[in-house]
Amino acid sequence: MTPKQILDSFSETLMRDERILSAQERALITTLLQHAKVASGGSPETLDAVRKVISSAIGETVAQRAFAVLGGSIVERILENSSLPEAAAAVRPTEILSNASGPETPGVARPIPPVPTPGPETPGMPRPQTPMPPSPSGPETPGHGFTKTVVSQAKTAVAERPQTLAARCVVLDEFLAPQELAELTRFTLEHESDFQASEVLSPTAEKGVVNYDHRRSRVLLDLGPHQDRILERIKAVLPSVLEKLGTEEFAIGAVEAQITASRDGDFFHFHSDNGASHVSARHLTFVYFFHAEPKQFEGGELRIHDARLEGGQYVSGGSYQKIAPQQNQIVFFPCELMHEVTAVKCPSGLFADSRFTLNGWLRQ
Repeated sequence: MTPKQILDSFSETLMRDERILSAQERALITTLLQHAKVASGGSPETLDAVRKVISSAIGETVAQRAFAVLGGSIVERILENSSLPEAAAAVRPTEILSNASGPETPGVARPIPPVPTPGPETPGMPRPQTPMPPSPSGPETPGHGFTKTVVSQAKTAVAERPQTLAARCVVLDEFLAPQELAELTRFTLEHESDFQASEVLSPTAEKGVVNYDHRRSRVLLDLGPHQDRILERIKAVLPSVLEKLGTEEFAIGAVEAQITASRDGDFFHFHSDNGASHVSARHLTFVYFFHAEPKQFEGGELRIHDARLEGGQYVSGGSYQKIAPQQNQIVFFPCELMHEVTAVKCPSGLFADSRFTLNGWLRQ
């Protein structure tokens, strides 16, 4: 066999292994390639460039998972053929790490704190809210440009995920100068026509279409000078924010940002921001609130849930931290935390009266 035939045969074997690429991930890749083909307008050069980027990302993911699978097999064979006494073979990996580096060595994961019981302001998990159907003539009607948002339902690497996730966040007031806030608001209103319907990639959404049962909102991806401005402010406070979150400092590899407009009936159900492989590098979420004065909407609370792993998916632990939108306020929290945005009530229905956020993610 030629080297290419060997690699092709190996690829076929990996494709059939759910531990390497799940059926959902293969379907997602197919959808992305189909979207790329349509967006390229038939240009072979553009489509080839997109394929190379996707191929590189898939290759890295497959390699990591394949090595993990092979590593597990090698360890099992070593144990089967080992002549070590049973007592030595039964030593747990955690005990080996402890003996090598000491119980309090930095970098060793500490136990996840138990999920707290609901307090006076954290009642039990609310019932799912029924979203208002989109207006047939409104701007949210499918057919406009779509922006993908990934919902955390992936079952990959379940063994490596903690059993519980405790809600935590850092909230900072008066984040931008008054002039900067005014300029951001003006920029947002001037670009109303450039906002796109938000798309959701989730197990309940077929081929990555708009899923109004899980999310309703519109987003603007071109932030002009405001993306660099918000990033400068974030970098200035990041060390303090990470210290309060109990998270180690990290080098920012990339930044994603968008302005989100939520009008009457808009919402975003329970999800995380880095649950899929192609967004797994997202490390820290930020949500900056701004709106017209006086405020013309109610609701739209950001709720960060305590969560527990159940059946390979995170579900609410029954309590959450609630952040009501406040003018010129920013919230930071780790991307893996499960959160939601409750339904917005905006009687006027006007774009200018929306719940606005400049939100995004810092990647490692």
